[in-house]
Amino acid sequence: MNILTAHQMEQLRRFSDCFVMHPQVKIIFSDFDELRLNRNFQSDQQCMLLTGDTGVGKSHLINNYKKRVLASQTYSRTSMPVLVTRISSHKGLDATLRQMLADLESFGSQQRKGPNYRIDLKTQLVKNLIRANVELLIFNEFQELIEFKTPKERQTIANELKFISEEARVPIILVGMPWTEQIAEEPQWSSRLIRKRNLEYFSLQKDSKYYRQYLMGLAKHMPFDEPPKIEDKHIAIPLFAACRGENRALSHLLIETLKLVMVSGDRSLDIRHLAQTYKKLYEGQVSGSTTAFLNPFLEPLDKVLISEVIKPSRYNPNAMTPDDMLIKREFSAPATLAQLLSK
Repeated sequence: MNILTAHQMEQLRRFSDCFVMHPQVKIIFSDFDELRLNRNFQSDQQCMLLTGDTGVGKSHLINNYKKRVLASQTYSRTSMPVLVTRISSHKGLDATLRQMLADLESFGSQQRKGPNYRIDLKTQLVKNLIRANVELLIFNEFQELIEFKTPKERQTIANELKFISEEARVPIILVGMPWTEQIAEEPQWSSRLIRKRNLEYFSLQKDSKYYRQYLMGLAKHMPFDEPPKIEDKHIAIPLFAACRGENRALSHLLIETLKLVMVSGDRSLDIRHLAQTYKKLYEGQVSGSTTAFLNPFLEPLDKVLISEVIKPSRYNPNAMTPDDMLIKREFSAPATLAQLLSK
């Protein structure tokens, strides 16, 4: 295995953590700021729903927002203006509330299970949210709390979160997969989720300029004297074919390619490096389509086959078995760019 220097490892880490402020993000960050501001004069807290399919960048977005808030303002060591908590997968609301207390570093052995356990847990959490000056409470992967739940169970969850939001005077943001929208149907939430946003995959058919601008933003974070022109068609189109518009897949491919460039001792990134990385990561994998793993960086530009998401992941509450409840995202049939744009 080729060894990277400590400096190169740091450069890769910085690129992996980089964040591009594209238009969708600017709108969502503005929503977050307004929710924090509004809590100071609204007794009934506004809340927000942020959805997006797998790999679209939801977690990266909310964690970056938290970092920006902490970096831009001065808070005491006991303050936590933005609390991001991950839902305890399939363990229920109580486990999630205990995790929040742990995130606030306030949970201790004084919590006892008894007849008033749940009331005490919620009360303790509200007290610590107030003590920590939490201005925004973000639940990540919220779908894991509501999927496979009956309407009555979802209503109970909505009621308890409503209590926490009202008593702690803190707006709540629910972040999750597209079917998280089901919580918006609960009476306790329908009027509170004032803001609803959806992060989408990139699309050459809908807005290729938006995608190329994002690539330009990524290139500026690469550790080269001059940003590589990855937004040029001869690279941008094969890149899209490789990642199918998914932010996470795009990021992984570029990080692996940067690593290859560094190990090779080259001064910048070009299509040859991307072709090598794609071959290492994907070629030879089993697929239902004979064209799925053709190396797009080795194909003539007018022959590169592209797929885009046509249906997001879905949740079917009426499925007969749990295995059939989650329906995977669907992609369009592979087509050249000319064929795609002609549809």
